[in-house]
Amino acid sequence: MASHRRPKNPSRARVTVLTATAAAAVALTSQAAHADPKPTKSEVKAEVDKLYHEAEEATEQYSGAKEKQEKLEKQVGALQDKVARGQEELNTLRAGLGSLAAAQYRSGGIDPSVQLFLASDPDSFLDQASSLDQLTAKQTESLTKIQEKQRSLAQERKEAQDKLNDLADVRKTLGEKKKKQQGKLAEAQKVLNTLTAAERAKMRDDDLRASRSAGDRVDLGSEVPASALGGAALQAASTQVGKPYVSGGTGPSSFDCSGLTQWAYHQAGAEITRTTYTQINQGTQIGRSQLKPGDLVFFSNTSHVALYAGNNTVLHAPKPGAVVRYESMNTVGSYQTAVRI
Repeated sequence: MASHRRPKNPSRARVTVLTATAAAAVALTSQAAHADPKPTKSEVKAEVDKLYHEAEEATEQYSGAKEKQEKLEKQVGALQDKVARGQEELNTLRAGLGSLAAAQYRSGGIDPSVQLFLASDPDSFLDQASSLDQLTAKQTESLTKIQEKQRSLAQERKEAQDKLNDLADVRKTLGEKKKKQQGKLAEAQKVLNTLTAAERAKMRDDDLRASRSAGDRVDLGSEVPASALGGAALQAASTQVGKPYVSGGTGPSSFDCSGLTQWAYHQAGAEITRTTYTQINQGTQIGRSQLKPGDLVFFSNTSHVALYAGNNTVLHAPKPGAVVRYESMNTVGSYQTAVRI
């Protein structure tokens, strides 16, 4: 008689493995379904341009802090020199009064005022001696000069210390802005790295091609500068087409946006400040319809500046990776205002 046996059940281990495998397959399918799609090249470019804009804001703030630091350093140096000269003058005055005391001693005694001078606390001496009737006219004059010099010297020392404190604050700000600028540039590079090497190369080539062709084909129309100064500044800037953008660059080998405008006006014979945030307050504010070649045009919440070149076109240092070039105002950024130097 045949034997009828029930088939053996799969082992628990096998069931566990199969269950885990199925769960993993479901999870992977779910992740694939919900994974963010890889950004397109145009999306990457837009994000990189945004980060470059933020880096440019930090660059302008950094440049402003650096300019302030340089001014403070000069002021501190001048004040310290002034304090040193004042101390020398005070020492000379005290030495003169000491010589007077020595002369009185040789002539037969030291009067009470001179005794006070030789005391261990000269400041106390000055306060007390000024009220003594025994002082000669010469002594009174010397004491008055010493008191005045001490007061002015104390004030100069305080002013120098205040400037040193300001300088310390500015140096701290300088470091923070530099760190922010570098962080934004690094973040932009990280976004760029999501593209393949070929895609990054094509993006660079497209930008360089636009820069080169802009200088060859740009139509600036026949607009006339509002002044010889503006015309000369624009002419100077036009000689720098093709020079690379470098954060903090002030020429002549590289420029950032405000570095180019400052350099151009310096070549034309006018000194303007270093940053977009201060250049916007120079000269005369004008409307967009009043623009003439050589005027300064500000974009993107005053973080970017360019020279108007005519026919709705500007000449500027655009961003990292680009060069000084002509560009339509329609593609630079959001227009804010313009200034005529």
